[in-house]
Amino acid sequence: MRYFLDTEYNGVGGALLSLALVPDAGDELYLTFATSDPLVDWVERHVIPYLDSVPEQLSCPRLSRKDAAHELERYLRHDDEPLIFADWPEDVAQFCELMITGPGDMIELRHVTFQVVPLSNFSTAANSKVPHNALHDARALRDHILAME
Repeated sequence: MRYFLDTEYNGVGGALLSLALVPDAGDELYLTFATSDPLVDWVERHVIPYLDSVPEQLSCPRLSRKDAAHELERYLRHDDEPLIFADWPEDVAQFCELMITGPGDMIELRHVTFQVVPLSNFSTAANSKVPHNALHDARALRDHILAME
């Protein structure tokens, strides 16, 4: 199945704050993360106020990375070959880092494929119902890619 990925993080290479996977059809995944890192000013103004701007059934407490990794594993466990689309490489990097749960340990996901689709004339945030919210940005990415097909 195809999934569309977006993440929000604390500046380039910073701590993961939220991750969303939106499939072609079906249940979506939205995770938010606990962090003790000082927040980048831009993130404090444009991301943090909107982290919980999601439908109630997708609202979740701030999770540890390990707990979030296991939620991700549970969500994708049924899919033998998930294909994950992203419009920015950092989203893929954050996803892959989340898969690692400790030294030599990772969640059990097999045959995950990523496709980075640079969208030079499209902004997920500008087309999102809630800009800089990973769930709404992932939905905007999905809608745009499906419209191009």
